Amino acid sequence: MNAVPPTVPARVRTRLRAAVRRPARLTPEETRDRALVLRLLSLALQYPDAELAAARPTVLAAVRALPPSPAATELAAFTTWFAEQDPQTLERHYVETFDLRRRSSLYLTYYLHGDTRRRGMALLTLARRYQAAGWDTSGGELPDHLPVVLEFAALAGTGAGEAPLRQHRRGLDLIHRALESAGSPYRHVLAALLALLPPPSRADEEAVTKLAAEGPPNEDVGLDPYGTYGHGEFAPPDTFVPPLPAPPASRPEGAR
Repeated sequence: MNAVPPTVPARVRTRLRAAVRRPARLTPEETRDRALVLRLLSLALQYPDAELAAARPTVLAAVRALPPSPAATELAAFTTWFAEQDPQTLERHYVETFDLRRRSSLYLTYYLHGDTRRRGMALLTLARRYQAAGWDTSGGELPDHLPVVLEFAALAGTGAGEAPLRQHRRGLDLIHRALESAGSPYRHVLAALLALLPPPSRADEEAVTKLAAEGPPNEDVGLDPYGTYGHGEFAPPDTFVPPLPAPPASRPEGAR
């Protein structure tokens, strides 16, 4: 989608953007199905421990029962692969994909704020959003972890619930690009999620391309855009370590 022409008055441009980003009004059945898709996406992006591995037949059946949609098609492609792999392969692929590569990290505020002080404030704001909705955020994960954000979206609905996903659309696009480049089956999960969101603007696409080339903001002058590893060495291509934790003083209570 192209950006709104600058000749349109500012107030009208604002209203047009809001209309484009706001999901269409859904029927109760569509709302229920959308929430189920979001929960399945959250589940798919969690670490494939023994409990999740054992639940694969149930997850596969739930995906196959979804009404036809682009998101359902992408989820079916992922869960078919997911159901066929042995547990050790799933665990190893997950760690290599999400824990060892910054370009496909699942911590969304990293892409917007990098390892800066602003990231800590963004985490606190997100945690307060959850708390204001009456949602318990003491599960142990940081509030910007994508499975957590997806579960909140499923519970709170298309408006406030999906707002964090829309806010971090550019980070989601970058994760999807990285997964496609790596040939990971998890690319289908991100494709399913992006199918639920409004299409990117030209500015979004340009920002993602720049982010892919330069990396997110970093307050450590002179370091590689994606950070260093070990004792100051630059990380070789595609061997990114996970984003640094947010500053302890800015973390929401109960997160680690």
